[in-house]
Amino acid sequence: MSADYWDIALRLLTALAIGAAIGMERSYSGRAAGFRTHALVSVSTALLMLVTVYEHAWVNQFTAGRLVIDPTRMAQGIMTGIGFLGAGAIIKSGLTIHGLTTAASIWITAAIGVLVGIGFYFPALLAAGITLGVLTVFRWIEAKTPSIFYAHCVVRFPRDAVVPEDELRALILQHGFAISELNYRLSAPNDFFEYRSVIRTRRETNARALTETLSRLPGVKEFRLSPTGD
Repeated sequence: MSADYWDIALRLLTALAIGAAIGMERSYSGRAAGFRTHALVSVSTALLMLVTVYEHAWVNQFTAGRLVIDPTRMAQGIMTGIGFLGAGAIIKSGLTIHGLTTAASIWITAAIGVLVGIGFYFPALLAAGITLGVLTVFRWIEAKTPSIFYAHCVVRFPRDAVVPEDELRALILQHGFAISELNYRLSAPNDFFEYRSVIRTRRETNARALTETLSRLPGVKEFRLSPTGD
């Protein structure tokens, strides 16, 4: 293997390690863009920069006589279009966001396609292996790694039978949750008072216990517990 190949491998693996480290912190904090998303984005951007850094390895095939073609402009256009495609894969359901990893995988797949198109096969194949590893092995690592569980909690009471805020806070705290923020809503036409909050815990199983307690709590008109996710 030539020195260039070792250098390419080092750059891509370094980008993978840095992106994964940042993503691990985001996953631990319960954010939608987490471990795999950051790893894929970091590798894909490093991959595209290799097109410029190692221009000497492939640019001759795009030179004909005195006419010199700049294929990097085509790559820029491709990645701009792919950005819109990736945005379409991101779904916002209520306050929860899904599809960020899918969008990142679409983007890095496009970057791999660019490198294959210009005949830069080694980094393209290496990136393909890294991508498959991120989407499979990293999923297992992410599932085994402790993280903070975040959820959006909405509890509604009849307007004339509202549980005091202190009691609701105490109930949530008893189930191992901390309240990040608490909002209030009064709907006179529908005759209900609503508490809306973001809650967090280190144990995802606490959510089931809280759900069971709220379902038995007298006066609860409606409640919803929506975990955030990737």
